[in-house]
Amino acid sequence: MNMNKILVLIKKIIPSSLFRRIQPVYHLVLNWLAAVWYRFPSKKLIVVGITGTTGKTTTVFMTAELLRSAGLKVGYTSTAMFSDGKEDWLNDKKMTMLGRFFTQKMLNKMVKNKCDVAIVETTSEGIVQNRHRFINYDIVEFTGLYPEHIDSHGSFENYKKAKLKLFKHLEKCPKKDLQNIKKTIIVNLDDEFAGEFLDFEVDRKMGFKKVTTKHSPVESRSLEVVDYQFVEMNKVGTKFVFDGTEVQLKILGDFNALNAAAAGCVGRALKIDNKQIKKGLENIEGLPGRLERIDEGQNFTVIVDYAFEPVAVTKLYETVEILKPNKIIHVLGSTGGGRDVARRSELGTIAGEKADYVIVTNEDPYDDDPMEIIEDVARGVEEMGKIKNKNLFLIENREEGIEKSVNLAGENDLILITGKGSEQAIAVKNGKLIPWDDRKVVRKEIQKQQNSV
Repeated sequence: MNMNKILVLIKKIIPSSLFRRIQPVYHLVLNWLAAVWYRFPSKKLIVVGITGTTGKTTTVFMTAELLRSAGLKVGYTSTAMFSDGKEDWLNDKKMTMLGRFFTQKMLNKMVKNKCDVAIVETTSEGIVQNRHRFINYDIVEFTGLYPEHIDSHGSFENYKKAKLKLFKHLEKCPKKDLQNIKKTIIVNLDDEFAGEFLDFEVDRKMGFKKVTTKHSPVESRSLEVVDYQFVEMNKVGTKFVFDGTEVQLKILGDFNALNAAAAGCVGRALKIDNKQIKKGLENIEGLPGRLERIDEGQNFTVIVDYAFEPVAVTKLYETVEILKPNKIIHVLGSTGGGRDVARRSELGTIAGEKADYVIVTNEDPYDDDPMEIIEDVARGVEEMGKIKNKNLFLIENREEGIEKSVNLAGENDLILITGKGSEQAIAVKNGKLIPWDDRKVVRKEIQKQQNSV
């Protein structure tokens, strides 16, 4: 019997009421056992942890590609993808920071594949379950914070405290004899909570901020500050300046200037110069499911994006303005499982205001009633004046919802499909995962339309 089967058996034996009480200890012991089982692989790697409310996954990907361009061998774990340093593959687990020995196993694979650096997207829920423990981090980066996952944490303060635990953990991580890398904190200085995330005793502290931010209250002599400046979005992507060096990204979005600056600072911490940082960032083609364009030769634009909460969806709309579409058709839903129920109608309100047609469909209902979630989102859409079966459509089957969007699209229109990005499954009742990929489905529907003409 393998270790996973043993762990599942243990959870079945322990009564659920008792398990809830001992859960923190259970996870702590489990993560210690995982580290022991794989002989503490993080001791043999430079480990970068990236956390924050948004931008984590893109920053992980950009950082990995930048470091690879500089000649380092890199593995990573993230919401979108995994890499063991030898192969990259899409995350099909519906979870970012997996338990059951997965993260330690991945780190061990990276060691075996002779990686120099491991990048771990580190989530608040993973931290609460002690999944960061027994990982010896060297660099920890904070991308920014705003309310999210409040239902699971109980309050915004608890959510923030969970994030801060990672930085406290870095304080206690023993130094390694690997390229003389200092224990380093990197923060987004434009975030109102930056000072709290810098308030730890480490060897080196760095921060990145917009050029327009004249002075940050947390700046001091011991803090290295890197300025960046968004310049423009253009046909190629996004132009910005990193520490005086102009960079032309192949990815849309002013927020990607921030993500790229975050990646550049990790490069700086690993002794990579601006010339190589520029080269690495400009080589990046894009991350699956993040502002990903689907091109099957159709005369309209399709973008698949992971954005699933109001701030990210608002930023997405700001980004696609440069495309100047005739009309926008938005396919969206919201997550079930008791996750931030209040955001459902808010998402609907944004789509109802910004899009010409809105199709509300299933996303990840977990144990909730899919139609109840859809109705919650639709209420926000209707508040913006949309009318059911005219410019608002409630379609539970996500494939049929995407098909509807393709049928509605005309020349120079834009279809936005949000909420899942490159996720490989829809989460339904009793922990079941149904294989899924928005990108494959929309490609199929476009091809079907083309073949019928």
